[in-house]
Amino acid sequence: MTPAETENGPGAGEPREVGVGPHPQPWPADPRLDPELLAHGDRRNVEDRFRYWHREAIVAELDTARHGLHVAIENLEHDANIGSVVRTANAFAVGAFHIVGRRRWNRRGAMVTDRYQHEFHHPDAEHMIAWAREHERPIVAIDLVEGSLPIERTPLPADALLVVGQEGPGVSAEILAAADLVVGITQFGSTRSINVAAAAAIAMHSWILQHAEIPAGPLR
Repeated sequence: MTPAETENGPGAGEPREVGVGPHPQPWPADPRLDPELLAHGDRRNVEDRFRYWHREAIVAELDTARHGLHVAIENLEHDANIGSVVRTANAFAVGAFHIVGRRRWNRRGAMVTDRYQHEFHHPDAEHMIAWAREHERPIVAIDLVEGSLPIERTPLPADALLVVGQEGPGVSAEILAAADLVVGITQFGSTRSINVAAAAAIAMHSWILQHAEIPAGPLR
């Protein structure tokens, strides 16, 4: 069982317990439900519609509505931002995320959301590029370099493989050279760059605005 998660509610500053306790009996006859979670409660970082579900059942349900977008993150320096990128990819129902470089990556920022995503590993940039070519996925590098186009005004391919680099060095030269499209996020302040996890979130949301079906009513 995962420990209870808490978050600060508005006003009082008191931590608010996330999730639900044990399910009252009799339990529903639903094969998607986990007896352990029904008995002890579900404190996982999942939407309410998935409370008490097996992880496999959640993944199967998400697979029915994942977006065509894939996201790749270069893992050359064990960047702590990778987990945050994966968490955002889960929030936007990205089809899969790719780790380029070291197989092991810092999962802490993912808040366990990686368990509900499909993960690919590429030992190096060459391998990722070959995979993208084989699967006919346009490589879209996210970086502020000479010639990069403003993402706010650039159509993104529906089946794009968005690539973000490491904090500091950005996307590697090999991937930039192979990219079908290089886009950057327009900035107006004094800093020359923004955090890579923030950049990845903006890039994914830009794709969502172009390709996803946005609900017309309230989100909650």
